[in-house]
Amino acid sequence: MARADRLERLDTRRAELETEYREALIAALQSTAAGVWGLFDHSRDKAARAKVAPVVTALCDLGEEIDAMRDQLGLEPFDLHAEFEKSRGPVAPSAPGEPKQAAAWLERLGVAGGR
Repeated sequence: MARADRLERLDTRRAELETEYREALIAALQSTAAGVWGLFDHSRDKAARAKVAPVVTALCDLGEEIDAMRDQLGLEPFDLHAEFEKSRGPVAPSAPGEPKQAAAWLERLGVAGGR
């Protein structure tokens, strides 16, 4: 029974961290939608990268921690973090800017004021 209790506590903690991740991502997306570039790393602006680096690092660290817990629980990787990771990096010059991309993410996440 101790193993079942431990797994239940781990699953509860995982759910808490996923909520924390979602809230942190939403805050970062709202900032980006308001015009702060760097979250998606679409430009090579070192100042923008440096400004948002602590936020990105925190999200990535939290995502990795959640994925480790999900692995222990036999669950699939954390989709929200995987999606965020895939959305980062260089894009074509014709791609929407980071503020528009962030607004689209907020809309998809059902957050008021996404657009």
